[in-house]
Amino acid sequence: MRTQAPDHPGNMRSLAILGSTGSIGTQALQVVREQPAHFTVELLVAGNNADLLIAQAREFKPNAVVIADKARYPAVRDALQPLDIKVFAGAESIEQAVTMEGIHTVLTAMVGYAGLRPTLAAIGAGKTIALANKETLVVAGELVTKAAREKGVNIYPVDSEHSAIFQCMAGEWDNPIEQVILTASGGPFRGRSRAELEHVTAAEALKHPNWNMGAKVTIDSASLMNKGLEAIEAKWLFSLTPEQIDIVVHPQSIVHSLVRFRDGSLKAQLGLPDMKLPIQYALGYPERLATTWPRFDFMAYPQLTFSQPDREAFPNLQLALDAMTRGGNIPCALNAANEVAVAGFLEGRIGFLHMSDIIAGTLARSTFIPHPSLDDLERTDAEARRTAQHLIPAPATWIS
Repeated sequence: MRTQAPDHPGNMRSLAILGSTGSIGTQALQVVREQPAHFTVELLVAGNNADLLIAQAREFKPNAVVIADKARYPAVRDALQPLDIKVFAGAESIEQAVTMEGIHTVLTAMVGYAGLRPTLAAIGAGKTIALANKETLVVAGELVTKAAREKGVNIYPVDSEHSAIFQCMAGEWDNPIEQVILTASGGPFRGRSRAELEHVTAAEALKHPNWNMGAKVTIDSASLMNKGLEAIEAKWLFSLTPEQIDIVVHPQSIVHSLVRFRDGSLKAQLGLPDMKLPIQYALGYPERLATTWPRFDFMAYPQLTFSQPDREAFPNLQLALDAMTRGGNIPCALNAANEVAVAGFLEGRIGFLHMSDIIAGTLARSTFIPHPSLDDLERTDAEARRTAQHLIPAPATWIS
């Protein structure tokens, strides 16, 4: 989304970190730790990792914490009672907590569909959004961007690819984009044929060559679904048509994305594969805060290579791009089916290639709604999950 007037530089910003115990959340807290003159933590939200949430709260002393898993509430409450930190539990508490008056920026890093309602609640309360939950825009891009426009809320992207596009567009807001090019590492299975992917394991899929990410995102990267979801996210963030979005495989993960303008010029953002940089850029925008992190050295990367993704071996990418073109509630169904399929693969219930079969089968059974309401999306998500679960075969049907 093209930013409105930037937030005032130089002010201390109070943060709500949703998904504080996950990969993005823990790295965001590293940024806070390294930039104490710029950021404080007002709210921490975790799913079920009570021990880490307690440790984070003891260190950063937020005003409040929320544990989504209500069964963990007593342990968190009792541990933090001496510190006078408010403790809440459950999904509704997350939606309410993000609206607290003391919060300036909400970093939405919860995984999957669960991030949608808290993000909408934060937008409704006029909070600045640092968006690390791509599924929010995949599922409800039209609703979210409309709400942000109506509230005058800025959404700053945290995904490295969208941060790169945003950085390339700085100073170019009045210049029309001809094309954006998202780069993909290719994941751990880059170059493998469909036949070679038949029996890969979850353990192999979780070994990403460049990035340290959570399990769900890492599997999405291995299947190239992540790049399809990012294309949908880019469509909404930057008001693009599907035809304006291209994807190339770039194994070194140094060029994070590119923007081509109508005069033919290309701008690219380069850097080492470290999520702290896009996290800090989103939290501190428009300032570039000084860091002591390692710098990119061209001599360490004498060759930067690019190639087309193999859409036959990795059909999830095309499924996502087709869903983006269809629009409406179809990306919501895609996301729900993918979350179920990834869980099934991680649990050993289906094989790697069967994830695409589950998603395609779910989309074929989904009823199209061109302009879904939030209630429509809730129903679509629930129905797609039921369908995908039904399509998961017994292990004996795929294990050789």
